[in-house]
Amino acid sequence: MLFSSTVFLFLFLPIVCALYLLVRKELKDYVLLLASIFFYAWGEPRYVAVMLLTIIINYVGAILISKYKCKKLLLLLTILGDLSFLFYFKYFNFFVENINALFDGHIDFIKVIMPIGISFYTFQAISYVVDVYREEVEPQKNIHKLALYITLFPQLVAGPIVKYHDVADQIENRTVDFEKVAYGVKRFIVGLAKKVLIANTLGAVADKVFTQPIDQLDCVTTWLGAICYTFQIYYDFSGYSDMAIGLGSIFGFKFLENFTYPYISKSISEYWRRWHISMGSWFRDYLFLPLQRALSLSKTYGKLSHRLGRRKINILLTAVALLVTWFLIGFWHGAGWSFVVYGLYNGFFIFLEIITGWNRDRKSFAGRAMQHFYTMFVVILGFVIFRSDTMNYAWHYLLTMFGAERGETMYHLIYYVDRIEIIALIVGAICSAPLCSKMLEVEGRSQLRIAAVNLWLLALFILSAASIAASTYNPFIYFRF
Repeated sequence: MLFSSTVFLFLFLPIVCALYLLVRKELKDYVLLLASIFFYAWGEPRYVAVMLLTIIINYVGAILISKYKCKKLLLLLTILGDLSFLFYFKYFNFFVENINALFDGHIDFIKVIMPIGISFYTFQAISYVVDVYREEVEPQKNIHKLALYITLFPQLVAGPIVKYHDVADQIENRTVDFEKVAYGVKRFIVGLAKKVLIANTLGAVADKVFTQPIDQLDCVTTWLGAICYTFQIYYDFSGYSDMAIGLGSIFGFKFLENFTYPYISKSISEYWRRWHISMGSWFRDYLFLPLQRALSLSKTYGKLSHRLGRRKINILLTAVALLVTWFLIGFWHGAGWSFVVYGLYNGFFIFLEIITGWNRDRKSFAGRAMQHFYTMFVVILGFVIFRSDTMNYAWHYLLTMFGAERGETMYHLIYYVDRIEIIALIVGAICSAPLCSKMLEVEGRSQLRIAAVNLWLLALFILSAASIAASTYNPFIYFRF
């Protein structure tokens, strides 16, 4: 079930909100849990069992970790249980296809269909058992509360990835008041508008371009497709995150921000601190920092630091940790080599910035402008790799962008973009900067301004609902991850 669907907006959500707000406090968790399972089963009834098994494995695993001394072994077994589901459903096809291609094999297999959201709820489950292992939180004794954390429908299928220690207290005790509900509704409408009015509009342009054979595209068209996709994926994913944060607020939860205007960044390092923050912080807290620590404590580190010097070995250690982390970040996004290359591509620039100091802020306007241009240039090219189905297509697409290859385009530019798409692109570019970042925070200000903001939000909702009713093009990009 999509957030941007009439069934969700006018049937599911009103019913769930009404039940949640009307029932006694001790029943609210059960209302949300049953609603979340129903929400997931609406689109993936076959895979509810996989999600329930994940809950049971982590519930039992966390309790055992807290009771027995062999904590590392129990943690490892629990995480392997989580990752086994993720590997089978998300990567099985990829590995068999590559084995067949590498060894000219003919292994027959039934293609596995990936459950929606498995990447997100698996990482949330892992964060829970690791937090218990680190003794940052107590193991959850009530299985329905752990199930609520893993299945909570606002962030179930496309994030943000909510770490257990960030919401443990809220699961046990949270309040719902008018201010939280009002803010949640407003935040949801903003996210819906971002998704429906900007992402969908620009996504139609990007899809037209990227589905063309590469020999039928020219330099201008490829840049148009790349720029439209860059804004589409931002407004698609940040819009979904806004809706998830808004829904969380309605039900008394406070989720951390997932996007903070990444397109104003002046380095790739800063960009990834602003883009998909929940994923970046998850990999930092549960992979990069532990891996860096483990490498620094190894015997090899001591020997090499004595020979090469501490500074050189620290740079090497950082490079290894970044390589592993960004390889897995790319692979997390999808079972394809273009995703792996996308991850390594970003890791390369982050490492380059670390050793050159390019990520330090420049004092002059010209220096900051150059940093911003560099960042957006790298980001746009990276999204070409991300969007392409194969690395071969990505390579030829990039060559065409820079005039190294020139196709014979079959369509005039007006086929790809008209007045509405141009307006959406301009609005998208303007709103990707924090010019209206305080729009929803109108408490204590004039009643006239509050009324103006509410009318503006009502207009956005009406336009979004009309667009949903009139269009059949309504994908969520991150559902496939």
